[in-house]
Amino acid sequence: MCVVRNDRLTKRLKDIVYASGAALVGIADMRTISSSPLPYGVCVALPVPVPIIREIEEGPTLSYRHTYNSLNKQLNEMVTQGADFLISHQYRAIPITTGYAQMDEQRRTPLPYKTVATRAGMGWIGKSCLLVTPQYGSAVRISTLLTDAPLMCDIPITESRCGTCEQCKIHCPAQALTGTLWKAGMSREQLFDTETCVDVIKRRMKECIGIEGTLCGRCFVVCPYTRRYVNRR
Repeated sequence: MCVVRNDRLTKRLKDIVYASGAALVGIADMRTISSSPLPYGVCVALPVPVPIIREIEEGPTLSYRHTYNSLNKQLNEMVTQGADFLISHQYRAIPITTGYAQMDEQRRTPLPYKTVATRAGMGWIGKSCLLVTPQYGSAVRISTLLTDAPLMCDIPITESRCGTCEQCKIHCPAQALTGTLWKAGMSREQLFDTETCVDVIKRRMKECIGIEGTLCGRCFVVCPYTRRYVNRR
């Protein structure tokens, strides 16, 4: 079935989300993704502030934990605002906030934010198994909303652009990364060992700030794309 794209609606939506503070906004065609209940996805990104990136070069900090939670809260508000706009125009929209997205026992969600992000052309999956954006490297937090509004979709990215770089693999405290170049449809297990990563991160966070959690940041701190972002600032 032919879908007539609404470029005016797309521009208004992006303008609203950018005005709310978003650094990056992309729109994905999700019609071939069975786990997506609606045919289009909007991905929103916020960068981790440069002072925080510099601060966590030797390990996670309390201020990184606070910033991480603060960015998630901002993203929740942005995708909810975007969904409200689309609903007010008689479209269906679901903001996939941190409260909505539930992880299973293998720490998986039905529809990862990163899937929407790559299909929205915002970046690729690096050897770190994190989204890598040209503008901010992997130093971003992302969120999404799903909709049936006929938005203008961006061009997806389907292959890694990491080349021969293995900085994240070399500096991973858990040595959990395989160094494999990502392609769309590749399984997470081909890129890294989740359980090893989580176990080491929990111990490392406890040692650094006295709190057991799953924040590390080492792999995105050393990413050359992240370093370019840091150096620009």
